[in-house]
Amino acid sequence: MFRKLLLLQLFLFIGYCVTAQNPALSKEQIRQMKVDNLSDDQVRQLVAEMKKNNMSFSDIDIYAQQKGIPDIEVSKLKARIQQMGLDKELDQTQKNRDKSKKENEDETGTRKIDEDEPADDSISNKKEKPQTREEREREKRRKKIFGSELFNNKNLTFEPNLKMPTPPNYRLAANDEILIDVYGYSEVQHRLKVTPDGYIRIPNLGPVYVNGLTMEEAKNRITKQLATIYSGIKSGNTSVQITLGNIRSIRVLLIGEVVNPGSYTIPSLATVANALYVSGGPSDNGSFRNIQVIRNGSVATTFDLYDFLAHGDLSNNIVLQDQDIVKVNPYKTRVELTGEVKRQAIFEAKDNETLQNILDYAGGYTDMSFRDVIRAYRVNNKEREVVNIPASEVASFKLKSGDQFFIDSILNRFSNRVTITGAVFHPGNYALEDNMTVKDLIKRADGVKEVAALSRGLIRRLQADYTPAFINFNVQDELTGKSGLRLQKEDSVMIYSKFDLREDYEVRIDGEVNKPGYFNYADSMHLEDLILMAGGLTDAASLQQVEISRRKRGAAYDPKDSTKAIVQRFDINADLSNSPEAKAFVLHPFDEVVVRRAPAYSSQANVLVSGEVVYPGDYTINSRSERISDLIKRTGGLRPEAYPEGAVMMRKTFINESDSVLLANKLQVFYNKLQDSTDIERVQAAVDRKEQLLGINLDHIMKHPGSKYDLLLEEGDVIKVPKKLQTVQLFGEVYFPKKVRFDGKYSFKDYIHGAGGFTAQAMKRRSYIVYANGEVRNTKKVLFFNSYPRVKPGAEIYVPTKKERKGLTGQEGVALASGLASIALVIVTILNTVK
Repeated sequence: MFRKLLLLQLFLFIGYCVTAQNPALSKEQIRQMKVDNLSDDQVRQLVAEMKKNNMSFSDIDIYAQQKGIPDIEVSKLKARIQQMGLDKELDQTQKNRDKSKKENEDETGTRKIDEDEPADDSISNKKEKPQTREEREREKRRKKIFGSELFNNKNLTFEPNLKMPTPPNYRLAANDEILIDVYGYSEVQHRLKVTPDGYIRIPNLGPVYVNGLTMEEAKNRITKQLATIYSGIKSGNTSVQITLGNIRSIRVLLIGEVVNPGSYTIPSLATVANALYVSGGPSDNGSFRNIQVIRNGSVATTFDLYDFLAHGDLSNNIVLQDQDIVKVNPYKTRVELTGEVKRQAIFEAKDNETLQNILDYAGGYTDMSFRDVIRAYRVNNKEREVVNIPASEVASFKLKSGDQFFIDSILNRFSNRVTITGAVFHPGNYALEDNMTVKDLIKRADGVKEVAALSRGLIRRLQADYTPAFINFNVQDELTGKSGLRLQKEDSVMIYSKFDLREDYEVRIDGEVNKPGYFNYADSMHLEDLILMAGGLTDAASLQQVEISRRKRGAAYDPKDSTKAIVQRFDINADLSNSPEAKAFVLHPFDEVVVRRAPAYSSQANVLVSGEVVYPGDYTINSRSERISDLIKRTGGLRPEAYPEGAVMMRKTFINESDSVLLANKLQVFYNKLQDSTDIERVQAAVDRKEQLLGINLDHIMKHPGSKYDLLLEEGDVIKVPKKLQTVQLFGEVYFPKKVRFDGKYSFKDYIHGAGGFTAQAMKRRSYIVYANGEVRNTKKVLFFNSYPRVKPGAEIYVPTKKERKGLTGQEGVALASGLASIALVIVTILNTVK
């Protein structure tokens, strides 16, 4: 009687847990959800959650996006809800919400907000509370537990495989679907569902009881029943095939140390691992090795996740049955491994396991681990202690919960290493042998190179206290065996190259060669050899007076000798054959050779004439004395519409950064004269070639050829002759800056009056004019009056702005008054003293 009461109380407790737990599915369940496998109760749970969040049937897409439901399952979910008639409940929820909104609106149209109404209907807008420090530490520790990655990794899934063949021990129950295919002389198919009473109803035959039967047993029973209506089954002319269609859902209870304990509806093919995955796995205190499946009041199996993680063994991962209880017990012993192991983590141990078993779970030692002693930190009843575990005791060392084991790494040094670097054929690290000398090490490195400096080498040695020291030796003596310097571990032998101990030997050649620059020096190098290395002579090179300068090296100091370099001059042949004079002269390191330009050599020099001339274009300068007037005559002279007073000339020159702004202002003036965009581009290209604007008076030059204004031509000169200009441009402090028609009767002030006059900020005495040819004339002061320059066609009038004068601020005024008062007080005091 007592046992019956106890069982009754247990069933009531389980029923209470099932009904009391939150009906909403977990996030992982919803993310892995298959609508075809959901029971009607689970669909009602989803609809209830939507109603709780005031969502209508049209909001299913939003709800699915928030919950992470796959798109392919959304349409199935809609059809399932409509099939069950739950869409009307959701639409009623929408009507109630609209009605509530309407009732809560007052007469002024403002909405009354209920205190219990959520501020936002969207459940995704509810921000998660930030984690506390304790929660972060707990989460960090949970991630270190060996096996927790199975439940934290979103890329892993333990969804049961519903497409696999039906297990032979699978027993049919209510809601399972059976597919019956009769073929042969008779052809018929049936898709039948097991009723809650355990029957399937076959048309023209009647109910057949299949509850609790395996698939093989069910096939035999159904075939036997079908043989009563299909005679061909007994004779073998007709065959019957029985398969399992959609499987049923079962409900299991997860209790104990689980992240999300409760009752779960899962497919009937789900295993223990599937149930653990959908519940989030063991919690911080949950055991990974003592997971019990309780069936009909007794333990059906104990599942150990470490069997799967370490050995891939899933023999205890049994298929769950309806009303099974999965209990995750608290862990008993946990230890932590850090340091040089392949997998650092917190491991759970059973009672009979030792430290060696934990090392096996961690994958063993790394290659750099120190295995002689493992340090352990153990918690006793009152305090902590350090335990040293020799390698011989690892296999028998008993574990205690909370132990922390640290596997150290080996020392980063060598017990028998010597090193040789520098001018040897195979530098590097070598093993130190017994009584090994410097000669032996050089022999191991295949000897010294030909460029080795044999007079001195160095050994860097670590002393007993590991401070460095240097030991020098004669390399030649070591090679011949006169000295036998013995090596110690960590010695580093350095053999230097003669090239590393001196400045790089180079010679330089400049002037009229194709590739001037520095070249590596070699013994017995002659002048013609260096010219060949430089790519030979240019067309402008002079064969006479090739100059060679040499450093003064190795001479004794003489205060009377003031020479700084030795200079030699030679004539060379055009084919670079040895000249008699230079044949015996051998170049030395750091010699510098200069090949001069031939004095009579001259390449064509071109100038450009554009604008209003008869034959504009490029012209070659005939002689060094050719001037601007000569060039204009060669172009055929000026056209009738030419304006010689506005002609400008551009000449190559060096422009530093400080001149760039001034040049830009002058170019802007010149651009205003150019009417053709091609001319503007040409002028801009000239500026990019570092050319500068020159103002010329072409009218005066043509009337007085050979005068000081008639400049000699240079290569790259550009002369632009514009058309007659008929306008005047005003800029600056006038009321209406504009371009006006030129009138010879108007004076400077007439143009200013035509633009509205000077503004209040105009600096009249600093006004100036820029003429069409770039010439600038400013306003002069005659007695108390301003003498303005004469205006010509194409001129630009500039009126600058007065500098802004700032008055004193209040603080500055107070400070000035205080200073003056102090000075006055000092003066009065001095005067009183004098009296």
